[in-house]
Amino acid sequence: MARFKLANMTTLSAHLPLNAPLDIGIGGMTCASCVSRVEKALKKVPGVQDATVNLATESARIVYAPGDQMEARLRRAVRDAGYEPRAADAAIDTDDASPWAGFMPVALGMALSAPLVVPMLGDLIGKHWMLSPLWQFGLATPVQFVLGARFYKAGWHALKALTGNMDLLVAIGTTAGWALSMWLWLTAAPDAMVHLYFEGSAVVITLVLLGKWLEARAKRQTTSAIRALHALRPDVAHLMGADGEVDVPVAEVLVGDRIVVKPGERFPVDGALLEGHTQVDEAMLTGEPLPVSKEVGGKLTGGSINGDGRVVMQVSAVGSETVLSNIIRLVEDAQAAKAPIQRLVDQVSAVFVPVVLAIALVTLLAWWLTGHAFELALIHAVAVLVIACPCALGLATPAAIMAGTGVAAKNGILIKDAQALELAHKVDVVAFDKTGTLTAGKPKLIALIAAAGIDTDAALRFASSLQSGSEHPLARAVVASAQEKGLQFEAPDNVRAVPGRGTEGEVGVRSFLIGSLRWMDELKVDMRALAEQATELQAQGATVSAMAERTSAGLTLRALMAFGDEPKPGAKEALAALRARGIRTVMISGDNRGAAEAMARRLGLRPEAGEVMAEVLPGDKAAKVMALKTGGHTVAMVGDGVNDSPALAAADVGMAMGNGTDVAMHAAGITLMRGDPLLVASALEISDRTVAKIRQNLFWAFAYNAAGIPLAALGFLNPVMAGAAMAMSSVSVISNALLLKRWTPKRR
Repeated sequence: MARFKLANMTTLSAHLPLNAPLDIGIGGMTCASCVSRVEKALKKVPGVQDATVNLATESARIVYAPGDQMEARLRRAVRDAGYEPRAADAAIDTDDASPWAGFMPVALGMALSAPLVVPMLGDLIGKHWMLSPLWQFGLATPVQFVLGARFYKAGWHALKALTGNMDLLVAIGTTAGWALSMWLWLTAAPDAMVHLYFEGSAVVITLVLLGKWLEARAKRQTTSAIRALHALRPDVAHLMGADGEVDVPVAEVLVGDRIVVKPGERFPVDGALLEGHTQVDEAMLTGEPLPVSKEVGGKLTGGSINGDGRVVMQVSAVGSETVLSNIIRLVEDAQAAKAPIQRLVDQVSAVFVPVVLAIALVTLLAWWLTGHAFELALIHAVAVLVIACPCALGLATPAAIMAGTGVAAKNGILIKDAQALELAHKVDVVAFDKTGTLTAGKPKLIALIAAAGIDTDAALRFASSLQSGSEHPLARAVVASAQEKGLQFEAPDNVRAVPGRGTEGEVGVRSFLIGSLRWMDELKVDMRALAEQATELQAQGATVSAMAERTSAGLTLRALMAFGDEPKPGAKEALAALRARGIRTVMISGDNRGAAEAMARRLGLRPEAGEVMAEVLPGDKAAKVMALKTGGHTVAMVGDGVNDSPALAAADVGMAMGNGTDVAMHAAGITLMRGDPLLVASALEISDRTVAKIRQNLFWAFAYNAAGIPLAALGFLNPVMAGAAMAMSSVSVISNALLLKRWTPKRR
């Protein structure tokens, strides 16, 4: 059953960097061109180092050097660019609105446009229900200039900035159709029946409004993962005070407070169990479907659900320092980030609108100068303007990233940045740390062989004294063995850890060293007395350490200690799943080769095929990862300890086990909350699915414009058909991305 160490996670973001990011919500963006324009405006502000705008979340993330009133300056830059600065979480706060919220303008547009469309339908059955020009004018004009006012406003801001956007295309195209109708009406002979195009302009604006409403409704679903995480936070906690139990807002809870949690309630904050025992459902945080048993002293995570026991907890973290807050922050960071593939979209959108305006002008002139009526030429140009709106381009990538990272978080896979998500699908080599990643990380002392003349219990007592202050798994195994035997040991003095080798210090008046056999060889310790036993233990797959004492004659061997560990549940299955995907798997271990290869074979790895790297010092793991990257391979590194951090950073994709240390999780692009090796294959799979959705979306967005613009220019599409197709393109892109929400990882 998977568990993760709450204490190690509560400080994931304890210290913000000097150049901390700022999130600003932005209202009024409609397409990829708007994104480019806002980014340029923000980057012009002195002190801004980077600015990334996300159309799907309608927000910007800005990294800047601290300065006077910088947040106000950035908000002013957004406003000056023609958009509305908002609170960063405004979209989340309003997502509980009715599914029909914002539909009124669309309904009005439909009501006013319907009488204009009915005569067109009547023509199909031989009925002529043409409204008078005055009625057409009266119905179409409010749609054009009242409901369509948003397009004029945003288009005007774009013109002032000498850029273009979707609103400008809609405003120019529909205004041209409305103006043409007015000109034909006013210049027509009295009592003449003239065909007007009021219905085209009104219906296009209504369809675009409908498309934007459907798009906004669909986008709310892409933020469902964030909203679900926010919903895990209870509003009230039962505080145990001097006068008994008192309900207080969670915001008022302090570290050290004692909180009562009743059966079925969510834990309001992080802490440790003081009284009682219970089963805790941590599924929303870790993806673990089975309840986790908690005894006194067990770590409790805010947002998880208490089972059938009334318990008392002591608070260890509140507010932004809780595990849930850190998870939300990681998911928000990933959703706000821009994937490398998005650069192509940015480059296209920067020139897209000016090119479309040029194509529309060429269409107008080409039809007119080849002898066709000016009104027909103008209608074809309007169709080009309407169908070319680049909404789908701007939504293709962020919608897929939001859906992918959201469903991954729901299943215990935290993706910190979009680059890791995009790179993971290319991984063809996965390197695993051994201890704590592929093995349980809880080794036991299975043998202690004392040198001649040394009492075994005395040797264990000295060893446990020296190791009593260490958190290393092998040190804990020594101490646990001494405690099981009831041996008394004292605190050591002048203890010094030698990275990758061992520990030395003083126990009473005697000085000892405990460490690897390699370290003993480096120190020229005479190992001949126990060499045969060491070789035999290593052949059995044990990790062997030695204890030596500093004496007047130099370093003298006192004992050998053999440690055994067990494979993690599912580790062998996880490695097989990766191999089934055509991925090479490698285990990197600091153990001697015999022990490392013995464990590797238990896990199904093949040492003879180069799938084991043994006797690797912590400082050399990064170099091993870099070596695996040679030849164009994309390498993922999976680890859980501080000594894995350089290797996680060196890999193309770093994956940290959520039961590991903060440092490892900071260095990794992906955190596996359950510490389950099977999640490695799941992380690669969700990356595959997400990148596939991005490519599908971009293909259809580009293909739609590539096919639609020529068809409109050649006269095969009228403005109404173009408007409907443009509106549906954005909705289809988001709907395709939302299919990712059906994904679930494979379980044992």
